[in-house]
Formats: sequence, C-alpha cells, structure tokens
Amino acid sequence: MSDEEATAATPSVHYNAGRSIMIRHAVRPQYRERYETWLRQIIAAAAEFSGHQGVHIVRPTEGHDTFEIAVRFSSKEEAEAWLASDIRKELLSDIRSALASDEQVEIKSGIDFWFTPPTSKARQPTRWKQWLITTAVIWPLTMIVPPVFQPVFDRVPELALWGVRHGLVAATIVALVVYLIMPRVVRLVAGWLFR
Repeated sequence: MSDEEATAATPSVHYNAGRSIMIRHAVRPQYRERYETWLRQIIAAAAEFSGHQGVHIVRPTEGHDTFEIAVRFSSKEEAEAWLASDIRKELLSDIRSALASDEQVEIKSGIDFWFTPPTSKARQPTRWKQWLITTAVIWPLTMIVPPVFQPVFDRVPELALWGVRHGLVAATIVALVVYLIMPRVVRLVAGWLFR
C-alpha cells in the first residue's frame, strides 16, 4: 500500500488535547439491528486495548440516524493506537455498507463532548443551558465530597493541608462529573438541552 493509499484509508482525525474519541456513524435504517450487533463487537474489541476507560453511546433520537460513540482512553497515544489498529480497520470494513456516509472521528478533551448534540447536524445548546446543567451537577458535589473526605483528612493530616485538600476534593468532583454523572444527566435532559 502506498503512503497516499494509507492516508486515504485512515479516518480524518482532528486532534485536541484529550482522550475521548468521538465517533459519529450515520446508519442506514434497514441496517440498524446489524449495526447494534456490530457495535457490541467493536466495543468489546476496544476494551481489550491498553488504556481503555469505557464507552458512552448516544443513540439517535426518533427520525434521526446518527449514532455518537465516545470511547475513552487514558492517553492520546493509546487512543491513536486503537484508531490505527488492524482489528478496528477490519471491523469497520465489515460495517461500511450499513453506513450512509463515512464515519466522523475526533479526539477531544475531557468535557467538550458532554454537550455534543445527538446528531452532527443539530446545533449546540445555548451557553446558559450548559452553565445551568454544569452548575446543577457540581453544586451538590461541593457540599457532599468535602465531608466524605473529612475522616481521611483527620487520619492523615498531611492531606488536610491547605491546597492539598482542595486539590483532592476538586479532582474527585471533576472525575465524578466527567466519567459518571454528566453523560447520564445530558442524556436525561437532551430533549430540553438541544431544543
């Protein structure tokens, strides 16, 4: 394979500092069931790769056909290794005929994929909605997480030092928001958020 052919065979990837691979597939309606089966296979394959941290899928709303998949890796290099892998290329060739268009692939940083609309043609939610959802998620955590850590701070005074305790609390809140809470909240309020 020539360098030119290899470049053409590789999806166009826009790199931001980050670890979440955002993949968009427009699926032909008659192949939806086949695609769902294939999706389970490729998710299992990705999970075998070094640095894999999980997958979040946004299925298309009624009347739409675009699936959005966020595959998280612990580093940009590990995400790139998955994208360039032979198993991924093989699985993509198996499903290509079920797709209405070429896949769209981006590597994004931690929080920018939260507010990606369910279809690539939809507009981004307004900033005030993003602010409101983010505040509603983080506010209660700022009241819950510090008291949960208090017994640890009491037992290990070094961790209770000014700055250290704040860093631990902030890191815990951000991890909860990025990996656990925000993807579920956005899915729950998607009808209002993307209106």
